[in-house]
Amino acid sequence: MRNQYSYPFDESWSTEELASVLSFFNRVEEAYEGGVEAQDLLAAYQKFKQVVPGKAAEKTLGREFEAASGYSLYRAWQAAKERGNGRVRL
Repeated sequence: MRNQYSYPFDESWSTEELASVLSFFNRVEEAYEGGVEAQDLLAAYQKFKQVVPGKAAEKTLGREFEAASGYSLYRAWQAAKERGNGRVRL
């Protein structure tokens, strides 16, 4: 069940960029809330990185997202990377 919280975002992002970031956040939520295909999470991460290419900005968003949701972007990405194929469930 999804909690009600605000996603961190940058007001300068276009609608398409915002959709890419939110898609990644949603895949991370799925990893924690029942599982997600590793390849789906990794594909969403690649689109996220096109919007947020810098490590510092990624870490800042990750901290903000984790503070709001309790879910770690890094742990989900790492689990998907290690898994490769199959489902990721945290």
